[in-house]
Amino acid sequence: MSFAAIEGQDAALRVLTHAMSSDRLGQSYLFVGPSGVGKQLAALALARAMLCPVTPGVGCDECEVCARATSGNHPDVRVWKPRDEGNRNLPVEYLRSEVLPLARFAPFEGPHAFFIFPEADVSFPVQHPEAANALLKTLEEPRPTVHFVLLSERPDRLLSTIRSRCQRLRFAPLTSSVLDRVLQRHNVPVELRSPALALAGGRADVALALCESERAQHVLELALRIDQALDHGSPAELLELGESLARADDRGLVLECLATFYRDVAAAGLGRPDTELSFAHHADAIQARARLLRPRSAAQRVARIARVGREFERNANAEVALDGLFFGLRAAG
Repeated sequence: MSFAAIEGQDAALRVLTHAMSSDRLGQSYLFVGPSGVGKQLAALALARAMLCPVTPGVGCDECEVCARATSGNHPDVRVWKPRDEGNRNLPVEYLRSEVLPLARFAPFEGPHAFFIFPEADVSFPVQHPEAANALLKTLEEPRPTVHFVLLSERPDRLLSTIRSRCQRLRFAPLTSSVLDRVLQRHNVPVELRSPALALAGGRADVALALCESERAQHVLELALRIDQALDHGSPAELLELGESLARADDRGLVLECLATFYRDVAAAGLGRPDTELSFAHHADAIQARARLLRPRSAAQRVARIARVGREFERNANAEVALDGLFFGLRAAG
């Protein structure tokens, strides 16, 4: 896949294209952005463009060099993922024995070599700085034709010294129109695409996962059930919902869905057209809800849900937090 096939990241790709055309490609890059927006695709496309003998600076996607770079069989294109076990960080011993020796002698075959680290903030977390410090020495004095590309959703979890040695490129969340085209290419039915687009946060990987087994639709149905229980359910039903949701793997996603629903309710109450709603396919239900819940109250519910989401990040007791949320939302009206 060349740069031309990567959608929604024109700004980042222009920087890389200009760097290649002006022979000023950086030696260390930090691609920052959510998962599923094209960071790794761009890193591999960059490597192919610099190695391709047929169309240098572009990549043909057809020659033997491009094919090996794509399949992971080219000695000058290495992808180092986090470990599968433990906290997944890369031990300093592994970095010194498996990664850095290659960096000292690369490239082996082509004019350039690329070392790509998906989820770099997981491989080199700030709380385990040994491997990051070992990598830093190589980033400070790299071979002229060796390029490091670190991919990160949470760059603040990398050592500041690592961040300062890399040129940062921002990869934005994908627009709904781009995500919709991705889902269409995967033959996702239209009735499943709308809730997935609303909940994916601009991430193609999340959108596709949400369409599996109609997961997005189930999450939305649970969120709507919670909304109904807040106004009409008994205290026992609220406690049951809180207990059930606390054990659910999709707990955070359900809360995000509920917050998105209330944002739609607030927008509808302020006169926004149905076509601008995240859950436009449920416009009638949202309009009906907006007639009963004022925009200010709906917005306050969004804020309360966001606070609980932050509590989860601090490892708060899920059931206690959800009970407090549900009864707090009911009391506030």
